[in-house]
Amino acid sequence: MTKVRLLPLIRSLAPAQGQEAHPWLQATYRGRSTIVILVALLGLLLSVADTQPPFTIARLQYSGGGDWYSDPSSLPNLLRFLNQHTRINAAEEEAQVQIADEELFSYPYIYMTGHGNVAFSAEEAARLRHYLEAGGFLHADDNYGIDESFRREMRKVFPSAKWVELPADHPLFSCHFKLPDGLPKVHEHDGKRPQALALFVDKRIAVLYTYEADLGDGWEDPHVHDNPETRRRAALEMGANIAVWALSR
Repeated sequence: MTKVRLLPLIRSLAPAQGQEAHPWLQATYRGRSTIVILVALLGLLLSVADTQPPFTIARLQYSGGGDWYSDPSSLPNLLRFLNQHTRINAAEEEAQVQIADEELFSYPYIYMTGHGNVAFSAEEAARLRHYLEAGGFLHADDNYGIDESFRREMRKVFPSAKWVELPADHPLFSCHFKLPDGLPKVHEHDGKRPQALALFVDKRIAVLYTYEADLGDGWEDPHVHDNPETRRRAALEMGANIAVWALSR
C-alpha cells in the first residue's frame, strides 16, 4: 500500500519533458548532475511500482462440505467493476486459496461464501487468526445456509471477540459510493434485515460478515438470478466500497 500512495508524489516531483525540475528539488539540490541522478532514481521507482501485480480477491477454499465455490461469476464481475469504477488495478480473475497455503499471506483480501457447512481445524483457526492479526482482511458473505457453522468456526479463531453491527452511517458505506441505507439486501432468505457485522483487531475491521444480504448473488451474471439492475448495481457498489476500505486501512 505504501508504494501505491507514493506514486502521486513521485510523479509530481519528476519533471515532464521540456519542463524544469520541481522547485523543491531545485532548492534542495543545486547542480545538474544531482538532478539527473535524482530523476533517474525516480524513474526507477516508477518502473518498479508500475510492475506490481494487480490486486485480486482470493476465494477461501474451506473444509466441512460447504460449496465454497458457489456464485462462480461473482468475483470476476466484481473485479471488472473495480477496474471500471475505482482506481484499483484489479486482475481479471479471482484467486483461490486454502488457509494452509503458503500464498495466504500474499492476499490482502480473502472472501468466503457458500450454502453449507464450514469447518476449521485447530491449526487452520490459529493460522487464520495470525493472518488477520497481521493485517489481512476476510469478507464472509451469507449465501443462505452458512450462518450457523461460520459463526461457530469464527469462535475458534477469536474466542472472545463479539460481532459489532455497522450502522448505516459508518464510513464503509460512503468511502467510495454513497449507500445511505447501508448494506443492500439482494435476496430475501429468511426475510430478515441485512446486517454488516464486523470483528475488530486493534480498532481495524479484520472480518466483515454480510449477513442476510447475499451480495455474491448480486455480483453474478445478470441472467443467473434475474435481479433488477438497480439491485445488482447496489450490490456491486457495496462490493467496491468493501474493496476500497480493505485496501486503504
